[in-house]
Amino acid sequence: MTLFHFEELEHTADLALKVRGHSLKEVFANAAYGMFSLMADLEGLEPTISHEISLESLDYEALLVDWLNELLYLHEVEEELYSRFEIEALSSSALSAIVWGAKMAASKLTVKAATFHGLEIRETEDGCLVTVVFDV
Repeated sequence: MTLFHFEELEHTADLALKVRGHSLKEVFANAAYGMFSLMADLEGLEPTISHEISLESLDYEALLVDWLNELLYLHEVEEELYSRFEIEALSSSALSAIVWGAKMAASKLTVKAATFHGLEIRETEDGCLVTVVFDV
């Protein structure tokens, strides 16, 4: 089982997560898991549905925001929650992934969008670190 590395940060009007990973792929997966954990309790969620996602964007930061917002769109349209994320390929301009989830149970809150506010992906001694702010 994957250990997700993220922590919720205090933010004035919105919600923010500080996300860590040994690689960019891990940061993208951890950010997705963290976002959905803000919305619902994922502990008991048994993934029964999968979707393939392919995206292109300008750079890693834009790709991260597009990735999270694509998952929010899928969540809204399909009425599903996602708890497993496999980033199959990731470059500075493209991402392909498989996400697993289940039909939506009760949500704790609604996340409207991932934002570019203060977004920066940083390399650290231990891997990568990003802070993501969500509009709620």
